[in-house]
Amino acid sequence: MLKRLANLLQDKQLSLFDAEPAVPPPPDALVNPRALRETRLGEHRVQYELKRARRRSIGFIVGADGLSVSAPRWLPQADIERALVQKSDWILRKLVEQRERAQRLQANRIEWRDGASMPYLGQPLRLALTPQQDGVELDEAGRVLRIGLPYDASAEQIRDIVQAWLKRCAKAYFEPRCQHYAEELGVTMKQLRLSSAQTRWGSASADGSIRLHWRLIHYTPAIIDYVVAHELAHLREMNHSPRFWDLVRSVMPDFEQARSLLREESITAS
Repeated sequence: MLKRLANLLQDKQLSLFDAEPAVPPPPDALVNPRALRETRLGEHRVQYELKRARRRSIGFIVGADGLSVSAPRWLPQADIERALVQKSDWILRKLVEQRERAQRLQANRIEWRDGASMPYLGQPLRLALTPQQDGVELDEAGRVLRIGLPYDASAEQIRDIVQAWLKRCAKAYFEPRCQHYAEELGVTMKQLRLSSAQTRWGSASADGSIRLHWRLIHYTPAIIDYVVAHELAHLREMNHSPRFWDLVRSVMPDFEQARSLLREESITAS
């Protein structure tokens, strides 16, 4: 998984620093399901949702559902169309990124069945239903997760028992990494809790409490260490100032790579 993520990062670096133009997606990838309007940007027809509001300028948002445009109520449609053309390079690039992200999310979804695999600490782990045993057990090589369920177990049963095991593993793995970086940073972590937040991989409180999303256990040790170091650094700097990033860099000099790789992932991928 790390190799795949590194390749993704390398591709983005080439596109950014070598100024290679992104290849626009086909028209059917540019459709907003709530779109009632359509324009032509370069060679592509792009549908978009138009919202009229009490505002002074035009706003553009490209999300999972495609392009949305917010414009002042008094602005003529012709002016909106001209603004879309002027912003076309940015819009097409963002639509490409959203399509690629959706493809990655689909590829990363776990199939909860016998013989499927899931990422565990950045490596593939095969799921094997083993009716003759109880509970969940990792084999000695660390490549097969034996699950004590019958072969006709539902996907929901498999998911629930495996995710419970993952959460136990996450807590056991995160705690020593937190202690390590707390010592390196000279801070005191008073409590570690697992999180199931929808949008955040971790959080820190001024009282010394740290929350880490349990799904981090899917990712490589380097990515986990970045999130751990990031949150613990907040116990000294409750901001994202240059001093904060200097703190993170002092214990993880190459944190930018792990941060970039993590930005490609979704908390709800599985």
